[in-house]
Amino acid sequence: MIEVTNAVSVIRPGDVDTEVAERAARRIRDYLQSNPDEDTISVDAELGGVEEALVVPRAAVAMFAQVLGILANGQGVQVVPDDAMLTTQQAADALNVSRPYLIGLLEKNEMPYTMVGSHRRIAFGDLLDYKRRDDQKRRDNRLPPRRRGNRG
Repeated sequence: MIEVTNAVSVIRPGDVDTEVAERAARRIRDYLQSNPDEDTISVDAELGGVEEALVVPRAAVAMFAQVLGILANGQGVQVVPDDAMLTTQQAADALNVSRPYLIGLLEKNEMPYTMVGSHRRIAFGDLLDYKRRDDQKRRDNRLPPRRRGNRG
């Protein structure tokens, strides 16, 4: 069952036939690979009893193939718009940190937030931006320091 709550679409594991999802994902990926210059994809479909071409942006088709691939692996999927507002607990869960740790990040201005009454809310897009920066910082810290004399 597809669930839509608070501008978030959710498909739970087991909600779709994984074999159908795999076939569809493969066909879409093959089409995209064989037509790399098309910015829009025309899909022949019957919509509301009228047969016509549905024109879809390439990026949306690629994302759809990715979603189908995830479903084919038996995993669930959530689609969250960048401007969806998360509670501090939801944001902490997404980062796999404690809520007090997340609040510390907010108080250090590590990511923007808004106040709704006495509650903090974090835009999903801002959370992803923070995660990308933090992941990059962690990768950079794992690299060995360059030696001054080594110009290799």
